[in-house]
Amino acid sequence: MIDFTLTSEQKALQELARDFAEKEIAPIALKYDQEPFDPEAILKKAHRAGVMNMTTPKQCGGHGLGLLDASLITEELNAGCAGIGGMISINSLACGPILIAGSDEQKKRFITPLCEAGKTASFCLTERGAGSDAAGVKTKAVRKGNEYVLNGQKCFITNAGFASLYTVFATTDPEKGTRGITAFVVPRETPGVSIGKVEDKMGQRALNVAEVNFDDVVVPAANVLGEEGRGFKIAMETLNEGRVNIATTALGIARSALEASLKYAKERVQFGSPIGTFQSINFLLADMAAAVDASRLLAWYAASRCDQGLPFAREAAQAKLFASDTAMWVTTNAVQIHGGYGYIKGYLVEKLMRDAKLTQIYEGTNQVNRIVAGGALMR
Repeated sequence: MIDFTLTSEQKALQELARDFAEKEIAPIALKYDQEPFDPEAILKKAHRAGVMNMTTPKQCGGHGLGLLDASLITEELNAGCAGIGGMISINSLACGPILIAGSDEQKKRFITPLCEAGKTASFCLTERGAGSDAAGVKTKAVRKGNEYVLNGQKCFITNAGFASLYTVFATTDPEKGTRGITAFVVPRETPGVSIGKVEDKMGQRALNVAEVNFDDVVVPAANVLGEEGRGFKIAMETLNEGRVNIATTALGIARSALEASLKYAKERVQFGSPIGTFQSINFLLADMAAAVDASRLLAWYAASRCDQGLPFAREAAQAKLFASDTAMWVTTNAVQIHGGYGYIKGYLVEKLMRDAKLTQIYEGTNQVNRIVAGGALMR
């Protein structure tokens, strides 16, 4: 028998994250949608509250949760604000390559200090000419004795300006294509590492996204993850889990928009009745709620397969594309339900609609995720 009831421990995790989001994130969400945001203060609070590094093993300083339990927290944080929630949970993506392919010594050296200090990292794969086509990475790593010299530029890197270290994917043998890509850990203070253009984004504006430049950056061979040429596989494995995180990010955005719409539909009176009693609005709310619930179940299913050690690439891609499409559709309708008010800055649903769009783009566009899911079906 399938039981969708959360355990008492899971309910406690959910309540912890919801309380943190309501008290610490939601009150500042609209402010930092418009103003520059330094995440240091909120990261310290999140670290103390215990809502960072959820899936990082306890021996590395994390909480050692499964992906499903972590998804409960991710939904709540992103219901408060996807930009701020993304800053809090970025280590799940950024440290993923180290957890997947790093040695015990590398995990202790790189991840433990992050967890202990409440600091963050960044995942550096995307380049101007290598977005959906990640195999087109041009950043080069040339081996010289027991070191590599990195040269290149990464773009659209989440948390770039505040990261303490970067997991970087560079080609060590361009002629081998994807089999020539290698993963490295590069500390922020390494000479030659610099931050370039900070992007001025449509939505999730509290989330720092910028270029990272690597100019003759010398990295010890001891910082290679796995082995030379395995980087592309490591990146793809990392993105499978990342897509579940984006599905729950989108779910949090969509749920927040649904809740705001329900509240408004009960309070807004036209023609003598709350607008939620009108069939056109009532049916729309019903469809929005169904889509949000379906997104949650898809995300939970993908996460549960991951926790069981089962293949979950297709399920993760499906959850991500469905939940993000849902977020865009639900937030658009939330603006419609709010009418003219929904189109004005300072109203939550206007921000949520802009925030939702990014979920259809990062961790693989939804077109790419359909390729992943469709390819898995054909195999």
